[in-house]
Amino acid sequence: MKTAVHALGVGYVAAGAERLLVVPGPRDARTVTEAGDVVQVRSPRVGGGYRLILEPWRVIETLEAFGPTSVEMSDKSTLLPVTSWARRRGVPSLLFSHERLDAMLELRTGWTVGVAPPVELLNRALVRRFDGIVVTSEFARREFREIAAAAGTPVHQVALGVDLETFRPLTEAPPHDGVLKLVHFGRLSREKSPDLAVATALALHRRGVPVRLDVYGDGPLRRQLERMAASGPVVLHGHVADRATLGRAIARADVALSPCPGETFGLAVLEALASGVPVVTADVGGARELVDHASGGWAAPEPEALADAVLEVAGRPISARRAGARLRAEEFRWDRTVAAMLALHGEISGESTALARSTA
Repeated sequence: MKTAVHALGVGYVAAGAERLLVVPGPRDARTVTEAGDVVQVRSPRVGGGYRLILEPWRVIETLEAFGPTSVEMSDKSTLLPVTSWARRRGVPSLLFSHERLDAMLELRTGWTVGVAPPVELLNRALVRRFDGIVVTSEFARREFREIAAAAGTPVHQVALGVDLETFRPLTEAPPHDGVLKLVHFGRLSREKSPDLAVATALALHRRGVPVRLDVYGDGPLRRQLERMAASGPVVLHGHVADRATLGRAIARADVALSPCPGETFGLAVLEALASGVPVVTADVGGARELVDHASGGWAAPEPEALADAVLEVAGRPISARRAGARLRAEEFRWDRTVAAMLALHGEISGESTALARSTA
C-alpha cells in the first residue's frame, strides 16, 4: 500500500493538486516531500509492525487547518469519525479499499467460519459513510457490489500501476545453469502467503527438480519460513531497501511466485512482470486478474498444484515468456491510475483540479 500511496501522491502533485498525507508513526512529525506534505501522527504498534491512529480528532485538527476539497482514505476502522467531520463540512470522501477484509482475516487468523457476518456489517456501515468506494480489481469489487448498490454508493474500479523504469528486464538473459530460479518478494506476513511460495519450491525439490527460491522481504513470518526452508534450496535475503537493486534481483529469476489467494491487486505481480519474469499465482484473488496466458500461469493455492504450474510456465521458450511478461506489465501505467483518481476527486468535489488528501 505504501508504494501505491506514494505513486499516487507524486502524480497528484505533478498534476497541480495540493496534497496532504496523514499517516501513523512513532512520533509526531511533518515533512515536505515530492508527493506533498506528510503529517505523521504518533500512534501505537498493534502487531506485525503495523501502527494504528487511535486519536482521530488529531487527524481532524490537521484537516481543519488544511481545508481539503476532497478526502481519500484507506483506513476502515479508527478514522471513521473523519467521515462524519467531512459530511458536516460538506467535504466529499472516497474510500480507497486496498484489501478485502474477509480474505485478509481468513488468511491472518486461519478462520473460515464466522468471518463473513461481522465484515458485512462493517462494510454496510462503510458504504453509507463515503461518497464513493475505489477498488483495484473485480475480486475486490465483489466485496462491495451488492451492499453499495443498495446504499446508492458508487464503486469505482481503478487498476494500480507499476514503475516500468525501475523494474525492467535485464539487457541480456541471465546464463542458464540448469537450475530453475524462482523468486518471491514482499512482506513476510500471513496475509501475503509467503509460506505457500516456500512450500511450492520444496514440492519441486522433492520431485528432484533442480530449483532455487530467493525470498526478498521481512516480516513476522520470517522465523517460520526459515524453519520451513532449513533443508531446502530456499534463501531468505531479508528486506532490500533499494528498489533498483531489488528489480535487478527479480529480473534474474525464471519464474516469480506470488500465490496469495486473498490479494485484491498484487503490485508484486506487476513488478515481476515488468522485470520480464512470468508469474505463477493462485487461481483466485485479484492477482489472478493481472496474469494472462502469455505472462504466466495459475493454479489452486496448494503447493503441488502450483508446482505443476511453475513447470508448465518454465517449459515455455525463454524469449516468449519474458516478452509476454513485459508486455502485460506495460498495460498498467501509473499515469493512467493518477488520471482516473484525479477525475474521481474532481467529480465528487466539483473541482476541475482536485485537492487530494489521503489518510492511512
